[in-house]
Amino acid sequence: MPARRGPPPRRPRRAPPRPAAARGGRAEAAWREFAASFVRAGMVPPAEAGLAAVEAAEGAAVLLLAPQQALTFTGKCRLTCLYGAVRVLGFAIASHQPGQQLFSPPTHCALALEALPAEAQPAADLRQLRAAARAAMRAHRVRRQARLKVMARFSPQCAVVLLEHLDTPVTRFLLSHPPLSRLFEPQKKEEPNFTPEDAVLASVGIVKCSPDRGLLVSESMFLALEELIQACCGPPFTHQRMPRKMVYYGQPSCEQDSERYIDVVKYVFNSYKKEVPLVINTMGWVKGEGLLLLTDIIRLLSPSHVVQMDVYDWKAMAPLTPEYVHLAPGLYTKGKQQPKCKQMDASGAENWKPSEGEKDASAPEYKLLYIHPEFPRAGVAGEARVHSSVLRDMAIVGYLGQLQPPDVGSVLPLHSLVPYQVPFSAVALRVIHTDVAPTNIMYAVNASWVGLCRIPDEVRSQTDGPVLLTQTPVCDCLGFGIVRGVEMEKKLYHILTPVPPENLRLVNCLLLGSVAVPNCIFVSQQGIEGEIPYVTSEYNYSILGSGKLKKKKHFKRREHMFPCDFT
Repeated sequence: MPARRGPPPRRPRRAPPRPAAARGGRAEAAWREFAASFVRAGMVPPAEAGLAAVEAAEGAAVLLLAPQQALTFTGKCRLTCLYGAVRVLGFAIASHQPGQQLFSPPTHCALALEALPAEAQPAADLRQLRAAARAAMRAHRVRRQARLKVMARFSPQCAVVLLEHLDTPVTRFLLSHPPLSRLFEPQKKEEPNFTPEDAVLASVGIVKCSPDRGLLVSESMFLALEELIQACCGPPFTHQRMPRKMVYYGQPSCEQDSERYIDVVKYVFNSYKKEVPLVINTMGWVKGEGLLLLTDIIRLLSPSHVVQMDVYDWKAMAPLTPEYVHLAPGLYTKGKQQPKCKQMDASGAENWKPSEGEKDASAPEYKLLYIHPEFPRAGVAGEARVHSSVLRDMAIVGYLGQLQPPDVGSVLPLHSLVPYQVPFSAVALRVIHTDVAPTNIMYAVNASWVGLCRIPDEVRSQTDGPVLLTQTPVCDCLGFGIVRGVEMEKKLYHILTPVPPENLRLVNCLLLGSVAVPNCIFVSQQGIEGEIPYVTSEYNYSILGSGKLKKKKHFKRREHMFPCDFT
């Protein structure tokens, strides 16, 4: 479903309209009296009234939303729709659906919970609807006093939701690291503006904020979303799932090895059987060779729609119309009547030939959706300026949070978990992003983030040392892990990973890239006494490769890490 268009415009105060459910007889009289009570009290009708939030139980609240009323908030909670339907990020959540986990950290666009208008009901059903709402609240053990307060403001067109305090093993693991300890901490309002409803929401773990901090969808973006299938769940580091096909590229940018990036895209795309819609999220590199590479990708994948967002007033990038892509040169392909292009090797050029029955890749046919998003705080320094490296660290820490057992209330530090022992001879090894001498390969691998992959060739070792690949393979990645230590005497890698054992049996290759284990994993684990493994503040500048790490504003203090074994 399409995302909402933003908060509804303010309307002058007026008497509430008569819904179909309240026409005729006692129901109509009851509705007139209900509306008159608002007028006598000098209040606005329910569609424009403030939030109705009451405490349902310890750590739980019942929220009543009038039709098209929205709550924009920060924090985290579990939402269960008891009556009616609500929408979050374009998804409709009805009363028959299970509870949903909502995460609204300051690092991402604030979530907005919007009540969807209900279909008109016959007047005879009004009593049944009220009974259904009361029964749903009783079933979720909402206190009687809370039920009475909600039903006093109930109308057939409203939505009633249950908000509960949310605590999961993954969130506990994320919050156990000091840099992320306030990740889901609601940004509190000033005391003079703090209402009783705010106090109820705060007890759940959320605080309402200004609607302009939520997702504002422009008219052009809304029209584009109507033609596309929207698949989005909030911040991605809290909703990680195993993809159907995955390749570990190993670098945050493809600038140094764009040809392998093209090979990876083709490898993943070849597994797409067109049984479901596919949304392709391209890179943000759209200048220089990045634009040429994007042109190649469009020609290669032949999409049905291309969505181009115009950020701020930046007009340096031309509209990616089919005519433009047809004529413009790419990085590895040439446009019409464009003789110059960067050449691939013979095998790469051969792969660019379209298969039988496909159209000419140089003449794409798609619809360009050129939109102007309304993100007032995107990229602007302010309350939540977040660097891409921080978001990447959050994704890694969230992934490692899957190692936490579901039935343990406290956080188990990673050093307390038992790693897998993997013989040198069982897996091949390759460093992706740089050349490393074979004699130094173990120093590079130790305490590193690795992709757990499967290559089609059988791994054969003629010696008792590690099996080293001479080229980086394009192969399936089954997950990720940390090389916790290297045991040279027994020729073993000690690997910590949440990948299940049945999938680990398929792994026969470890790929090491430039993506590093987050610093908080090293310096913030609880239970370590004395010197922290892999971390030191005393080092010799005369040693080749030693020196201070680049200082970043989001870290108050930087430690220095050197490989050492803590097995």
